[in-house]
Amino acid sequence: MFDLIIKNGTVITPKESFKADLAVTGGKIACLGQGLEGAKEVYDAEGKFILPGGIDVHTHLAMPFGGTVSSDDYFTGTRAAACGGVTTVFDYVIQRKGQGLVEAADLRLKMAEPEACVDFAFHVAITDLNDKILNEITSCIAYGIPSFKVFTVYKKEGMMVDDGVLVKLLEKSAQVGALINVHAENPDVIDMRIEQFLKEGKTSAWYHYLSRPEFVEAEADKRVIHWAKSLNAPLYIVHLANKEGMEEVIRAKDEGYPIYAETCPQYLAFTCDVYKREDGRNFVCSPPMKGQESQDALWQGIRSGDIDTVATDHCPFTSAEKDWGKDNFTKIPNGCMGIENLYPYLLDAAGKGRLSYNRAVELVSANPAKLFGLAGRKGSLQPGFDADVVVYDPKKDFTIKQTTMHSATDYTIWEGTQLKGYPVRTYSRGSLVYKDGEFLGQKGYGKYLKRNPRS
Repeated sequence: MFDLIIKNGTVITPKESFKADLAVTGGKIACLGQGLEGAKEVYDAEGKFILPGGIDVHTHLAMPFGGTVSSDDYFTGTRAAACGGVTTVFDYVIQRKGQGLVEAADLRLKMAEPEACVDFAFHVAITDLNDKILNEITSCIAYGIPSFKVFTVYKKEGMMVDDGVLVKLLEKSAQVGALINVHAENPDVIDMRIEQFLKEGKTSAWYHYLSRPEFVEAEADKRVIHWAKSLNAPLYIVHLANKEGMEEVIRAKDEGYPIYAETCPQYLAFTCDVYKREDGRNFVCSPPMKGQESQDALWQGIRSGDIDTVATDHCPFTSAEKDWGKDNFTKIPNGCMGIENLYPYLLDAAGKGRLSYNRAVELVSANPAKLFGLAGRKGSLQPGFDADVVVYDPKKDFTIKQTTMHSATDYTIWEGTQLKGYPVRTYSRGSLVYKDGEFLGQKGYGKYLKRNPRS
């Protein structure tokens, strides 16, 4: 006797699509087949798609930044994730000065475990490297965290690392099977341009973009790829947003280097023109949205397979906090929402022919699981995997509104976006956590995922 059978749906994998029933027992996928019978619960998914749960590998929940804290905590952030078909959330633990890596992770785990509604994992962002911390990387891997982030920006905020630190980390990562994630922008050029604009009285959100335009990100992308290639170390570039950086990633991949790239839905949906809008400060994030050429290059990378993942960099702030910068763009807390919009946006794009549904599943589920040590548990609808399942109605009309979202924010940059198709059910380890617009999950249900290092 199965716990659940989802019948008559079209199963979408990265490689194929086929009509099948899916059975769940004990929180795991038991089997796929035709005409399955004998379950405590049966759901008829005729006309709908059956997808593996999404994996958002880039979020900042309850993150102190810009004089405040991002508005989604581990409860509201993972609630929003579940309602958008995301069943695994990766959050960035930010190491503070003098803090150990495991110490930082342990504090976050104590915060997340009582609140998370879906399963979660961590990356650790290293900001204070010394020999002790370098040696602690192996302890962090044993803790279940084999991926580490560095910022080449945020010097004044005390988060930036220099090239020497980056090289040390890349060398270490190649030895121990870790993956270094990099936020790549040039800090000195940004600071110089900001100072210049403020002196000239140029303070609107548009100058946030002009302070860190395409070439500022592209230079840093090229620099970090150069180091990774020179050391033959794997590298993961987060929130890639520019054409030249995309071209450099493609070049490195074509040369056979393990260079991986993530982009975000906001870079695929919006251009820098949003910063000219009256509400442009709501779109302020770093890197900012870029011009149309960059957006076109990212979409080409999606289609060609050179973009490996799409994640959100989910880091929302309230409109009142965004308004701190209405007369000075440097005071706008950097970050946008997206965790609930990730899967629906890409699947809508698939319905419009911009990519295939199979590719959407690869970008949001299969590839994240493979890259970040969850293969065999997440990212696929195979027997023995966790029953993280999304039922998606490709014919459902849905308009994104703040009032129908589940984040702890009072606006959304996606307001008014019309989608054809939307998730109607989300199962996390076989438990129904979302149904037809309503969150049904429980605080504390989500489990911490210890991950495997790269082989």
